[in-house]
Amino acid sequence: MSEKGNVFAFAETTPVEVVDEVVSRQILTFNDEIMLVRVIARAPGPMGVPHSHPHVQITSVESGVFELTIGGRTERLKAGDSFYVPSGVHHGAVCLEPGVLVDVFTPMRADFLKPA
Repeated sequence: MSEKGNVFAFAETTPVEVVDEVVSRQILTFNDEIMLVRVIARAPGPMGVPHSHPHVQITSVESGVFELTIGGRTERLKAGDSFYVPSGVHHGAVCLEPGVLVDVFTPMRADFLKPA
C-alpha cells in the first residue's frame, strides 16, 4: 500500500494485496479526500459480492472485459470504458476476461487500509 499523501505512486514498487481467488488490489495514492486503486482481476469470476458503500466511485477499465451491475442496470465494459457509482448505490462486477480496473473513491476508503 502506498503511504498517505504520497505525491507520486509507482506501480512497480507499490505492493499488491491478494483479496481473493479473482481479485488483487494495489492502493496507489490517497489522502483523506480521495483514493486511487488498481484492481487486478487475475481470472474470470465474481469480483466479491454485490455491495454498496458511502463513497462515490469512478472507475476506468484499463484492460480486460467486465460485466457491471449498478443500481439494477447491467452492462459489459472493456478497455477504455468507464463507470460511475453514486454514494449508497448497490453494485457488483464479474470479470469475463482478466484485466485491470482503475478506481477513484471519494472520500478515501479507510476500510482498504490495514491497521497500523
